[in-house]
Amino acid sequence: MKREAVIVGVGDVPLKDGRVVGGGSVLQVQARAAKAALDDARIPMRDVDGLLVAGLWGVPGPGQLASVTLGEYLGIFPRFADTTNIGGSAFEAHVAHAAMAIEAGYCDVALIVYGSMQKSERSRTLGGRPPVLTMQFENVWGIPQPVGGYALAAQRHMHEFGTRQEQLAEIAVATRKWAALNPAATMRDPLTIDDVMASTPISDPLKLLDCCLVTDGAGAVVMTTADNARAHGSRMIHVRGYGEAHTHWSIGAMPDLARLTAAEMSGRRAFEMAGIDHSAIDVVECYDSFTITVLMTLEALGFCKPGEGGAFVSGQRTAPGGPFPLNTNGGGLSYCHPGMYGIFLLVEAVRQLRGDAGDRQVAGARTALVHGTGGTLSSGGTVILANH
Repeated sequence: MKREAVIVGVGDVPLKDGRVVGGGSVLQVQARAAKAALDDARIPMRDVDGLLVAGLWGVPGPGQLASVTLGEYLGIFPRFADTTNIGGSAFEAHVAHAAMAIEAGYCDVALIVYGSMQKSERSRTLGGRPPVLTMQFENVWGIPQPVGGYALAAQRHMHEFGTRQEQLAEIAVATRKWAALNPAATMRDPLTIDDVMASTPISDPLKLLDCCLVTDGAGAVVMTTADNARAHGSRMIHVRGYGEAHTHWSIGAMPDLARLTAAEMSGRRAFEMAGIDHSAIDVVECYDSFTITVLMTLEALGFCKPGEGGAFVSGQRTAPGGPFPLNTNGGGLSYCHPGMYGIFLLVEAVRQLRGDAGDRQVAGARTALVHGTGGTLSSGGTVILANH
């Protein structure tokens, strides 16, 4: 009988002003998120035999063997491990990998975890990636990393399609409206398009309020078989489709600056596997490292045609009450962004499909699309989830 892999638990840690409440090390906050997700799943830590983790902490050092280090800290002995790191989309890829491992019998309970204390440790800088390999041809010109690469894509998109900065601002404003409904969000004050347009320029055409937050944070997802979920009385969310891809490391090697090829590839695969079309999607959670990321992702996933993203998000269509619910927890722009945001997209999608999202709940949400972006528009991971 076929083993079906399902999501049965999600968890995160509380933040205040962008910092983990109570502080702690990266291992400690990962452990707290893991426990929250396992408690949600009604599965004990001792049952975990698959561990999937990605991050940038402790390198060089213990972070080089991320699953080995975390496994020791949690006191577990996984027989399946995955430390795939393709940037912020890694956790969408982990869902795919965990699903395949569970269905093939490599593990029975998979724990996907991420944690970062970048705000408390003040470890985030615009220096970004080291000037090695092809980066040496970009960093020498002083491009700020990673925002400079996203700014180049935004400039090209504006040149090719006439996209306006005000249209990018629509995304930040709509996302803030969702954050206002989320007590856990870092930034909840009202925001207007004029506020975004008047915010500090960071890398033309992107302004401060076009950019994600810099916060701490940790999140976790638990997956198991549908049979095991029923045995534990867990609330299961079905994984209907997934895909992953990556195209380049440095922005100069991006196949097309105005086209998010990795998302096109991963999204096409996810829709094909799920056997549904775009009309079946009730809520979308997509990576919003910058406003341009969202606009290009929506085009690449096929929710609108190339060059139509600006019009698609205009008029606050993605805000609460609009016809296209997007980034319903406030996203990386207003909720949190601890360096790699993809795990939180999954957590929010599960909460929406369970009806656990409180004031921000999308009525009747049955199917969700989650899309993570990694690197400098480099990688994409798409997952389609359903509660039926």
